[in-house]
Amino acid sequence: MPSQGVRLIEYKEILRYEEIIRIARVAAGLGLKKIRLTGGEPLRRRDITFLVKGLSGINGIDELTLTTNGVLLQKYAFPLKEAGLTRVNISLDSLNPFRYREITRGGDIKVVLDGIREAERAGLEPISINMVPVRGFNDDEIEAFALLTLEKPYRIRFIEFMPLGARDFWSPERYVSQDEIRKRIESLGKLEPAHINTGGPARYWRFPGARGVIGFISALSNHFCNECNRLRITSDGRIRPCLFSETEIDLKPVLRCGGDDRELERLLILATECKPEGHNYSSSKPPSGEIKSCRPMSGIGG
Repeated sequence: MPSQGVRLIEYKEILRYEEIIRIARVAAGLGLKKIRLTGGEPLRRRDITFLVKGLSGINGIDELTLTTNGVLLQKYAFPLKEAGLTRVNISLDSLNPFRYREITRGGDIKVVLDGIREAERAGLEPISINMVPVRGFNDDEIEAFALLTLEKPYRIRFIEFMPLGARDFWSPERYVSQDEIRKRIESLGKLEPAHINTGGPARYWRFPGARGVIGFISALSNHFCNECNRLRITSDGRIRPCLFSETEIDLKPVLRCGGDDRELERLLILATECKPEGHNYSSSKPPSGEIKSCRPMSGIGG
């Protein structure tokens, strides 16, 4: 999150829970099977368990997950599980208490680690921990994150640093490729394929005998555009077919001006048809600066 803060959306512009549930119900009728709640920080929204319960009760939804920074996870882990949440992803870029405090501007990593343990006790598993290595910033912790899988049944996922919405923090020199991340991990021991098919972008490996697995998400060096089947709906009700595209389809006129479910179906189908074949960025030709976007990553959703 930028140190100067972000532009807040007026409350009336944000989708109501009932509207989110309606969109998901219509999408499930078209074949949607997985939903992830993300942000921003979804656990900051009041009565989040109401939304989780409403989404988990939709016929056809097989998996309902939530991505969180983990700060409020200790409080909400059991209520979320009871409401129907399947599992959680935790965004965590450092295990060092001092660095974590710097990154979060005063946060306490103990609160997050306690929240992860509470999620384990609640049965929100498998737990995924997402780490974005940035050269000269936190890439010296790659090995420590990977070693967590020896004792814990976590999915430790290394995500290549993307320039989208990175503001003045992005530069090609800070980028660490999947190949380099994997090479550094393999200096600790050989990796073997972990035959896990989540339908997502991560490719999983493991140390022999390890309880957990290591995933690589390579948005730049080996992008997975041809396999991407995701749509993102922003908090203000716009479908975004691709992270790297400014194309958005506004659903609020249908939701708030008497449109029926058939019109919602039409717009959802249109969004899938608008998905581009791929983006033009790669590790061999990374952008020289951030990709200009009217929305920061925190406003799109991970």
